[in-house]
Parts: sequence; structure tokens; C-alpha cells
Amino acid sequence: MTHDDVLNAYFEWLFDTVCGTRFGGDISFRKLITHLHNTEFRYIIPNDENRAREGQTLRHHFALAQMPNVPENVILDILAGPCSVLEMMVALAVYTEKHVMDTPQYGDRTGQWFWGMIVNLGLGDQTDSRFDRRYVEDTLNRFMDRKYSSNGQGGLFTIRNCPRDLRKVEIFYQLCWYLGTIT
Repeated sequence: MTHDDVLNAYFEWLFDTVCGTRFGGDISFRKLITHLHNTEFRYIIPNDENRAREGQTLRHHFALAQMPNVPENVILDILAGPCSVLEMMVALAVYTEKHVMDTPQYGDRTGQWFWGMIVNLGLGDQTDSRFDRRYVEDTLNRFMDRKYSSNGQGGLFTIRNCPRDLRKVEIFYQLCWYLGTIT
């Protein structure tokens, strides 16, 4: 197994986690997902460092689940580096499904949580045939620079009539408050 094989397998594992068989036919979001994967997650709220760490933790899960015959430290060395926006968002979606909203009768909704964030960011129309790199980069910068609306519109979560300015609240609390509005 080569360095590139590990990188590609990891990307495909992340892609499958949130896309799987969700889209068929001519609809593909591979360009968007690739761009999210190639964009470093940066944050200005100190506790959002925890979201970056959770994103990097996905690498351990991948190594154990997908490459059990390869020493974990070898996989982690290959995948070393800062957390990507994709990793942060996938980790948040996985956490939401496994630790907050786990309802077996609905099945695994990890993709639903992920795509909800994508839509709220304003990226839901960025299929491969409509992909606009500049728009995606501007959108991700707006999100990471916290230049979205105070109710979260343009960020990961929108909360109607939110009494707090979500631009000043760590992502984890935004998630919790958002989930409280939909349950």
C-alpha cells in the first residue's frame, strides 16, 4: 500500500460516510467534497479547536476500521496535518448521529446532518456541473471568519429567533442549540 493509496482510501471513506448512495445518476458533489477536504479548517473561537481535534480523530477510526493490517502509526503519519473543513464537518455529523440524535428506527442519518450544514452554508447547489471554486472559497472564508448572520444563516446552523449572536459562540454550542430547536 502506497502513500497515495492511503490518502485516496481515506478520502473515499470520508466521501462514502456523507454521500454513500445518497445521490444517483448525473448528480455528483465530488468537486465540492474534494475542495472541503483540501481546505484547512481554521477557527477564531478558541474552543473550536475541539472541532479540529475531533476531525483529526477520524483518522484513527479510519485506520482501525479500514486498514487493520497496517500499523496505525503508519496510517497516521501519512494522514498527518491540520484538520480539513471536510474532516471537521464529517466528525460533527458523526457525533450528532452517534451521541445526540441516535434513533435506530430512522437508520444512520450522518449524511443528513452533514448535508444540512452544507445547505445552510449555501453550498447545496454546488454539484460538479455547477461547481464554482471562487464561490465555495468565499463561502468557506465567510464561515471560518464568522462573517455570517447573527442567527447563523450562512454558517453551519441557523436558529430562528436566537437570543445570542452565533458568530460569538463555539460550533458545538451552535449544534446543541440548533438540535434543541428541531426536536
